[in-house]
Parts: sequence; C-alpha cells; structure tokens
Amino acid sequence: MPKFTKKTASREEGAGIEPSGISTPENFPQSLPRLKLSVRLMHGDEIALGPGKSELLSAIARTGSISAAGKSMNMSYRRAWMLVEVMNRCFKCPLVETAKGGSHGGGAWLTPLGKEVLSHYQVMDEASKQVATAYLKLFENMMAEWKSVHADLPS
Repeated sequence: MPKFTKKTASREEGAGIEPSGISTPENFPQSLPRLKLSVRLMHGDEIALGPGKSELLSAIARTGSISAAGKSMNMSYRRAWMLVEVMNRCFKCPLVETAKGGSHGGGAWLTPLGKEVLSHYQVMDEASKQVATAYLKLFENMMAEWKSVHADLPS
C-alpha cells in the first residue's frame, strides 16, 4: 500500500504510475470544465468532515472564533455553529471547544483531537488528489462538453 507523508502528501513507492493512454493537458478541449475530486468522511448519513468543514476548522484555529471563522468564509454564524455541532457529534470527542463571551471575550479553539483530525484530513485530501490526477484527466476526456450537457434544460 502506498505511504503518504504529511509534508509532501506524495507516494513514497509506486510514484509515476499512471493509467495508460492518458492525453496530456495540452490536448484537452478548452470547453471542458475541470473535474474535481472531493473527499468527504461520512458518518452514517451525515458528512462528518469534508472540504467546507475542513476549511471551517482551519478558520477557527486561525481566528479563535466561530463567528469570525464563518464570516471569513461568507457563512452565517448559525451555519458555522451547525457545522461545528455536526462535527462534534460525529467524533468520539469534540473537535471544537468554546468559551462564552463576557469580560474576557470567550472564543473557540480546536481540541487536540480536532487538530489531529484536521491534519490527517488535509494529508488524505491532498494525497487522494495526487493519486487521482491521472484518472481525472482520463475522465475529462470522456465527459461531454458542458454546453451540450445542459443545452436541453429549460430556461
């Protein structure tokens, strides 16, 4: 099984292996939208962690506030709180802890588990994108042009 490092999130073994017959990016028609890979951890029917929640955790760590983190992402305070509640509910221990406001201000911070989960998610996300790059290029060549896919939709 390939091993990934946090620093580079690259393969230590098996590097350079790609599916055969892949076109180079120079050969791609410019009208095709770029495909993206999105990693989400599902806990039952809930998204325990995904790109948005990862970004929110990073913003909470950076700002020390759920409100400020939400604002930095153009997200309402209520929405940010709801996402934090889902994450805290899905993991064995909370990922984010808070202190109420008052004369000392309050705030929010990542717990040790929150820091660990965020770090592992970021490594896994980057590693999965690197592994999938060749396959995404393959799929891009198989995709219909964006305009033709949506041309039949009613206005």
